[in-house]
Amino acid sequence: MKKNDLATVVCERLGSNGEGVASFEGVTLFVPGLLVGERALVKILSVKNGIAYGKVEELYTPAEQRVRPACAVFGKCGGCQLQHLRYRYQLAFKTELVKNTLKKIGGITAEVLPCVKSDKEYGYRNKLILPIGQKNGKTVVGFYAERSHRIVETAECPITEWAGEVISAVIKFAEKCGLDGYDEETGKGQLRHIAVRQLSKKFIVVLVVTEEIKGADYFVSLLDGIFKEYSFFLNFNVEKTNVVFGKEYRLVKGSPFYAAEEGGITYEAGAETFVQINENVRKKLYESALSLVSEDETVIDCYSGGGLLTAMFAKKCKRAYGIELVKEAGDCAERLKKANGLQSKMFNITGRVEQELPAILKKERNATVALDPPRAGIDRSVTSALIESGVKKIVMISCNPATLARDLGLLTGTLVWDEKGNLVKSPSPDGKYKILSVQPFDMFPQTKHVETLVMLSR
Repeated sequence: MKKNDLATVVCERLGSNGEGVASFEGVTLFVPGLLVGERALVKILSVKNGIAYGKVEELYTPAEQRVRPACAVFGKCGGCQLQHLRYRYQLAFKTELVKNTLKKIGGITAEVLPCVKSDKEYGYRNKLILPIGQKNGKTVVGFYAERSHRIVETAECPITEWAGEVISAVIKFAEKCGLDGYDEETGKGQLRHIAVRQLSKKFIVVLVVTEEIKGADYFVSLLDGIFKEYSFFLNFNVEKTNVVFGKEYRLVKGSPFYAAEEGGITYEAGAETFVQINENVRKKLYESALSLVSEDETVIDCYSGGGLLTAMFAKKCKRAYGIELVKEAGDCAERLKKANGLQSKMFNITGRVEQELPAILKKERNATVALDPPRAGIDRSVTSALIESGVKKIVMISCNPATLARDLGLLTGTLVWDEKGNLVKSPSPDGKYKILSVQPFDMFPQTKHVETLVMLSR
């Protein structure tokens, strides 16, 4: 088998990215868009070390679980991977994905409960960040293609209800005011990204630019036609990096923060505050997390964002601590504490979890630790601190099955660090923790991503 060959194959399973996996002439072949049981003619794009990648040239036998994608650029845009798969099969795929990833990476055999569905299959996302670039001398807005920074131009996004109107406004603004999308190679162009966050019926809009721009008032007039209540920020980013936002924010219109309500807690968020992107699934996830703790417990909530879950823990339990690195989010958590009358039960700390957690664990020796880290997972020092502390219960939320498997492996002892600093599977696991439950949640319908809630005990 070599590049540009044609092969007729039958898909045997789905890979971790939602792509079809088949075998041909002793080679494992990965084919995006191919579903289990489908027979197709595939063009080989690359072959290396017994692994090949291809694309479907002709689909001979479509599977029963195949549906028509809702998006015109599905398969080109890197945002969604599963729009062609009927939703109930997406849930089954994500359940197996968590189970298989725990086994493959972490060496963990665990019962994984069926993935909890999202009530909305489309239009669920409350936040989008869209790159703005150049194509054939024209400003374009869209999403990056898979594993690249090539913008796939689009006029809408069905997983977010208001995306089409925002994209149209950016294009009109650029054309009217003579502004250009950003070129990553040359560093030229004034407009880099447009970011929008929805909180209930309120919105926070951030336009990332490289310099002072003209026509901001015109862009405000366009936003007035889309949103009733919103804030508009300019963010200045001149760095040639993949980081979306620069350090300087300038409020052009509206309030820097907006309030919303969840589970009897009034909370607020700003442009930089982390909030889960699917409100319906977030409610189910947080209710499940709360069910794992009792009224007489103290909870230390690590990577606590704007403090919503910390406040829920504080309201139910004896008290709760929140540790968050982003100052804006920490400030939101402080205002949340006062707005909900939790001054005596909720304690917010701004700093890195790896630096702040050990001191709190010495003070609160019987505390339950809740963890909701970024995709990179838990810092190695945090894992060590947990193991050494004697914490009896850990409640973990993860958006990345791979780093979840790594972190759970270390906590349960199926993974260890060898003398060279490499992470290896333990021949005789003797970890300090055991897994009591694993529950996936479909926070991200139509995509390969999944949120998982895990409970561990000492």
